Amino acid sequence: MPAKLRKSRRDKMLAGVCGGFAEYLGWDSTIVRILFALLMVSSFGTGVLIYFILAIVMPD
Repeated sequence: MPAKLRKSRRDKMLAGVCGGFAEYLGWDSTIVRILFALLMVSSFGTGVLIYFILAIVMPD
């Protein structure tokens, strides 16, 4: 059965979005958070909007 993309309950700092992606991909959550921070800086704030949308849309 394939893994489902969900917010993390164990590994979360704000809403668990990056921790959920890390669990889904099998990566370390620190790497996902660094990549997401780079996305936020390079996208001039669009990354923040994407994060909040994912926090609302992704199931717990």
